[in-house]
Amino acid sequence: MPASRPTPAALRALHPRMGVLVERYGLPPAHRRVPAPERFAALARSIAYQQLAGRAATVIHGRFVDAVGGDVRAEAVLAASPEQLAAAGLSRAKSSAIVDLASKVVSGEVQLERIGRLGDEEIIDHLVAVRGIGRWTAQMFLLGTLGRPDVWPTGDYGVRAGFALAFGHHELPAPKELEALGEPFRPHRSAVAWYCWRAVDAKAELTPGMEASA
Repeated sequence: MPASRPTPAALRALHPRMGVLVERYGLPPAHRRVPAPERFAALARSIAYQQLAGRAATVIHGRFVDAVGGDVRAEAVLAASPEQLAAAGLSRAKSSAIVDLASKVVSGEVQLERIGRLGDEEIIDHLVAVRGIGRWTAQMFLLGTLGRPDVWPTGDYGVRAGFALAFGHHELPAPKELEALGEPFRPHRSAVAWYCWRAVDAKAELTPGMEASA
């Protein structure tokens, strides 16, 4: 089921600059909320992709999927040997994180099938109990898996850089500063984060060799 998107009028009302961004990039896509049975796979993918980008991340994640028999479930991860996970290209830290997630899901300590009933901060607190999952990974889960509309990942470099580009700041705002700068954009901060990433992507297209974080 896709999450509802803010209207152009609602976005323009947030800030004078938003009208320009809407005209330039259109509306953010309506994210499909990932069904409960697929949430473990989505979270495991986020862990596998941490600090990686592009083809390398895709290849390693694909090998991981193969290592657990093509069906990324908690039980399949626990059935795989450490050697199989290492052969997929996962670092020891990422393997430990995914196994810890699987263990907590099987034990019931982490209940992904019911997590959507919680508030955003409750979900973050729930997930960071897993080894290797920090606030950023939990926020990406809120954005990409649950389609929450008001997530503001201030620790994400792309959001920081994109905010500076989109809203005319000469220096990258620090995460704490960006938290305050994001307050006027409630309750549509997920959409604003999307525009920040698009601004970085556009800058990268104009500047060959620049790396963008999205």
